[in-house]
Amino acid sequence: MELTILMPCLNEARTLPTCIAKARSYIGRAGIDAEVLVSDNGSTDGSQQVAQQHGARVVHAPERGYGAALIAGIDAARGRFIIMGDGDDSYDFNRLEEFVAALREGADLVMGNRFKGGIAPGAMPPLHRYLGNPVLSWLGRTFFRVDIGDFHCGLRGFSRDAILKLGLVSPGMEFATEMVAKAALAGCDIREVPTTLQPDGRDRPPHLRTWRDGWRHLLFMLLFSPRWLFLIPGVALTQIGLLGFAWLMSGPVVFGHVGLDVHSLLYCSAATILGMQLTQFAFLVKWIAAVSGIVKEPLWVARARRFVSVEAGLIAGLALFLMGTMWSIDLVMDWRNGGYSPLNPQNVMRSVIPAVTMLVIGIQACAGALLAGALQLAWKTSNHR
Repeated sequence: MELTILMPCLNEARTLPTCIAKARSYIGRAGIDAEVLVSDNGSTDGSQQVAQQHGARVVHAPERGYGAALIAGIDAARGRFIIMGDGDDSYDFNRLEEFVAALREGADLVMGNRFKGGIAPGAMPPLHRYLGNPVLSWLGRTFFRVDIGDFHCGLRGFSRDAILKLGLVSPGMEFATEMVAKAALAGCDIREVPTTLQPDGRDRPPHLRTWRDGWRHLLFMLLFSPRWLFLIPGVALTQIGLLGFAWLMSGPVVFGHVGLDVHSLLYCSAATILGMQLTQFAFLVKWIAAVSGIVKEPLWVARARRFVSVEAGLIAGLALFLMGTMWSIDLVMDWRNGGYSPLNPQNVMRSVIPAVTMLVIGIQACAGALLAGALQLAWKTSNHR
């Protein structure tokens, strides 16, 4: 079978007949070997019977949620290609030619773009149309370097095999973001075609919750893009901290009526430690994802791996730790030679703070290197079983 038209369903008895009729009309007109599949998410309004009466096949999704219903439907689909869309009559299942054409040409994922195809009055709340969708779509393009103008369009087509390889797991509305993000990270062929959006035919409020689901989409994008969540902030904090050390190690710095001294040096230490930790975490996340096969290895990780290994991380960490230890011992010896007399905090802390910073970063580097080595070994071991 070439095509499955998949509709996730939760109490859509009112609109399913229209959606199924449009889908069957397209199938008949196109002469394509296809099925209409409804993935029911626990409807209590008789949606299952309505779908079957109008010629659709029905599967039950035991876990609640938009993503859970789609995952169950994708698993049960018989078609080589799948076109999914909401069963609320907001999308036109009678106009799927461009989706099928792109899939036949080799596309792995074909996204609909409602902004290019046309949004009817009242079909999308103004907050979603002019703020939510444009902002989240811009972030998606920026984070994942994919030229998609409507990141969260519910009408999309894809190769079943290509999407199954991504291992999609999100049970909620963030499933839509997970699909595009993982497809982009895996290097899939992603295309976009215009589609329309009409006011839905429901007689109840939509399942979508603006702020809750918007936050879930944003959080998912951040977690799948450690470059923006960890790497860039980490590098920036590290640079700020090191510049602060360079300015303040020799003595106080005065800008007009503002003086920076050892108290500012302490914040520079915190910025350096936190920045190094975030940078290390970004590298570990991407390295683990690449080693495990979840995503292709990014270019910056490949370049870093030429110079960074478990052994190199341990050597660098131990070197920093030893330097911090020797510096600390030297400070204690100076204190002893002075008869353990009261110390001048401004002078002493100017050396104590960088010494302690070296100790912390050294231990942190060693721990990160060992963690990377252990995870890589565990993954290789599991693959050979």
